[in-house]
Order: sequence, then C-alpha cells, then structure tokens
Amino acid sequence: MNVRRHLISAVTTTAAAALGIATLSACSGASAADNTGRFDVVASFYPMAFLAEQIGGSHVHVTSLTQPGQEPHDLEISARQTARLQESDAVLYLKNLQPSVDDAVAQSEVKTKIDAAALTSLEKHGNEVGGHAATHDTSTNRELAGLDPHIWLDPVRYAQVAEGVGKAFEKADPRHAGDYRKNTTALVKRLDELNTRFKDGLAHTRSKVFVTTHAAFGYLAERYGLTEEAINGLDPESEPSAARVKNLETMARADGVTTVFYETLVSDKTAKTIASDAGLKTDVLDPIEGITAKSRGKDYFSVQEANLKALQTALGSK
Repeated sequence: MNVRRHLISAVTTTAAAALGIATLSACSGASAADNTGRFDVVASFYPMAFLAEQIGGSHVHVTSLTQPGQEPHDLEISARQTARLQESDAVLYLKNLQPSVDDAVAQSEVKTKIDAAALTSLEKHGNEVGGHAATHDTSTNRELAGLDPHIWLDPVRYAQVAEGVGKAFEKADPRHAGDYRKNTTALVKRLDELNTRFKDGLAHTRSKVFVTTHAAFGYLAERYGLTEEAINGLDPESEPSAARVKNLETMARADGVTTVFYETLVSDKTAKTIASDAGLKTDVLDPIEGITAKSRGKDYFSVQEANLKALQTALGSK
C-alpha cells in the first residue's frame, strides 16, 4: 500500500473539503458505457459502490473497480478498467486510498468526479488512536501517522459522504433528482440509527481498548470513546517491529484486552501469533473493504452490526 507516500497535506484536505463538489458538472444522465440509458457510475471499491447503489437505486448502473476479495489498497487498475472509467457518466472514489485510481481519475475526462474525501473531514492517525492513546504515544507511532482514509467505518462521516454524493447525483442527473434526494434521506436515517446502536452498545464496557491488525478503525474508536491499538499502521501489509509487539503485549495486560482482531482480506498470521504469545483470543473485525463469502453479512449494515457484536464481546459490554 502506498498510503503514506500519497497522503495529501492537511492544508490540501481543508481546501478540498471547502470546495466540496465544486468540480461536478451536469451530464445527460444517459450512459455511453451502459446501453440501458441509466446513469453510469464507476466506483473505486465496495464502500463507494454501496453508496452509489443505495442512493441511485434503479436509475444507476454501478461498476466497482475492485473485485470482491481483492485488497483495495493494492489495486492496480487495468487498461480495460481505465477505458470503462472514461466511458462512464461519473466516478465515485476516495482520494489517497488507491493511487492507481487517483491517477486514472486525474487523467480522465469524466464529467462528474466525486471524491468522498472532500465531503467530510480527514484526520491524522497512527497505530494508536482515541481514548488514552496519548499515554502510550511514542515517536515511532507519530512517524507512522498520516491522513486516515477509513472514513466509512464511522457512520457519522459516512452519512456526510452520502449527503454529498446525493447532491452530486442530483446535479449530474437532474431528471431523477427527487429520487436521489429521497434515497439519500433514507440512507442517512439508517446510518444515524446505526450510530445510535454503536453509541449505546459501547457506552458501558469493562475495557475501552481493542487491538486490530491495521489502523482501520481510528474514526470508529474516536467516535465511541474507545482506543484502537493497531499492530500495523495505515498499511495493512507492513510488518510490526519487535518493540511494537512487546509494547502491545504489555498494554494488553495493563488494559484488560482479551482479543486480537484480524480481518478477512489480509493474512491473520501476525494477529494469531501475537494472540498466542499473549494468551489472548482472536476474532474478526471487518473493515468492510469488500464483501465476500467470509464476510459476516451481505452488506455494509449487516457487517457493521457484526462488528458491533464483536466489539461488545471483546470489550465486555455490561
């Protein structure tokens, strides 16, 4: 993954958020790539595709550049996918998560380019986030910090993105603006309800600290008063140092951690090794970067519900 090398500066993020969807422009709503006449949207990976499908409904044809089971951070899009993007009415992506997608979008002439990162706020996260992470902070953790793209795991930020996408669809395909507006409202309502379930479900737990494979859950941790301790930083494929492993084992004993979480699209070897050495359990906490047969649910909402249950069990919900 090239997240650290491709992270934009905080100043650029602020400017992008201020611009919002200023780059959006209207188009006919008919698609050159999809011969059904629907509004054709190319999404970079599952969380973006899910938004497009939920908001667009029957008026959109959605294609994802990242296939189910494929690790999105490492995506290298093909010439065929680049051509598909060029022929679309709109592209919905998350800048700085997938460098090859960023490059293709920048070089394309797609009329409507929707950057989800410009529709909410991004923060710098290292491999310790939220709660009392500052008490564990080290120079190594600060060096690993970068702008965290995992905004969809926070229902509140994801709802902000959904609202921006809805407005972009309305502007780009005004014939169906009313339906896009209605679908966006319904989706945001469901995300608000999910936020309430997380807030209530994690309000009273024995521990507030959880350990994950990589730092994908920083926004979620901050939202609900938890501390995420990640084995790796924002890069799911990086290897932790011996010092980091020792620190995690010490922290786990001090903070009553019971579980090391791993995810479905990357190797669980490191998580299981650390858990075995520290006498801890392992379980899945899904960053929802793609839905596969191994996912604990069929869509974003059902997997988030499974994540909530896993956290309640690991943290000792009262």
